[in-house]
Amino acid sequence: MKNDASSVTSALQKLLAQQVERAGGWLPFDRWMAAALYAPGLGYYANASRKFGAMPQSGSDFVTAPEMTPLFGRALAAQVEEALRQTATDQVWEFGAGSGALAAQLLSALGQQVQRYTIVELSASLRQRQQQALAAWGGRVQWVSELPERIEGVIVGNEVLDAMPVKLLARKDGAWHERGVALRRPDRCPLAPDQPPSPFTWDDRPTELRPPVQVVGEHDYLTEIHPQAEAFVRTLADRLAVGAAFFLDYGFPEGEYYHPQRHMGTVMCHRAHLVDPDPLDAAGEKDITAHVNFTGIALAAQESGLETLGYASQGRFLINCGLVQRLEHAGLAERSAAQRLIAEHEMGELFKVIAFHRGRFWDALGFRTGDRTHTL
Repeated sequence: MKNDASSVTSALQKLLAQQVERAGGWLPFDRWMAAALYAPGLGYYANASRKFGAMPQSGSDFVTAPEMTPLFGRALAAQVEEALRQTATDQVWEFGAGSGALAAQLLSALGQQVQRYTIVELSASLRQRQQQALAAWGGRVQWVSELPERIEGVIVGNEVLDAMPVKLLARKDGAWHERGVALRRPDRCPLAPDQPPSPFTWDDRPTELRPPVQVVGEHDYLTEIHPQAEAFVRTLADRLAVGAAFFLDYGFPEGEYYHPQRHMGTVMCHRAHLVDPDPLDAAGEKDITAHVNFTGIALAAQESGLETLGYASQGRFLINCGLVQRLEHAGLAERSAAQRLIAEHEMGELFKVIAFHRGRFWDALGFRTGDRTHTL
C-alpha cells in the first residue's frame, strides 16, 4: 500500500507540474486543490486509498459523523421524514456519500417513504464502495455523476461543501494578492534542512479579488473565498423544482469567518487522523478542506430563489431531532460517540446545519430551538 501511495503521489505531482507549466508557471490554488482531490484515478477522492474510518490503524484518514455512530443518521432521518412529508415528495438525493454509511442509515430509518435514493458521486472508487455497502436496497438506490435538469425531493450533504476548491487571498503590507502554486526553483526557494523535497512552492500575485467583507486592520492576513461552493448552490437552486436541502459542515457565518484574528485562513489537510496545514506536500495522499462561509452559501441560495429553512449548530439540530431520546437504549460506545456529535467542545458547535426549501415554508424540526438564521 505504501508503494501504491508513493506511485499515486509521483504521478499526481507530474500531472500538477504539467498543469502549472501550461498555466504559464502559476496555478491558482482552487485549480490546484481541484486536481489534488479529483484528478481521475490520482486525486485524493479519485484514487483507491481508504478515506473513512474510526482509527488510523484501519488505514483511514478521518472519521465523519455517520461512521462514528448510526444514531447520527437516525436523528437526521427524523428531519428528512418531515421534509418529505411537507414537500409531498418521495425521493432523497445525497451529495458525496462517502462510505455509504449515511445512505444506509437513512434508508433503514425511512423505509418505503423513500422510493428512490440518488447519490451524486464523482469518484468511481467511492461509488464502487457505496454500491457494495448499499446492495441490500437494490434498484431503489441509483448513482449519477452530474445533476439532472430537474430535482424533486430532499437533498442531504454531509461534509460536502468543505471539500469544494477555494481561492486563497493574502493581504501583505496592506495589498491583496491571490495565492497560487508555482514550480520550486532551488536557487530561489531553498528547502529547510528538515523539510521533505517538493517540486512546488507558494506564489502570490496582485489581484482585484477581495473577501466579501472588509477585514479590519492592516496586518498580514490569509483567507479564502468560495466561488465554487456558491456556484454549486446556485446550480442546485436552479434545478430544485420542489423540495428541501440540508447541508452539515464545519464553518462560520461571515462575521466570524473574516474575523481579524483569523489571519491564517482555514485550509487544512487530514491524513492518518492527523491535521497538517500544507496542501502542497504529498498531494493525493491526504484530504484538503476549508471551512464553510455559511453566509455566502445562504446568499447564493436566496439570490437563486431558495428560502432559508434554518441555520443552527449541529449539536442543537441533532438534539431537536431526538438524538438524546435515542440514547436511552444505546450502549456505552454509542453514547460516547453521540456526545462527540453534540458537545460544544467537540463537533456540536464547530459543525453547523443550514437548510433551504422550494415551496411552502414550515417550522422545520431541526431548527425549532436554537435557530441562528439571524446571524448569517
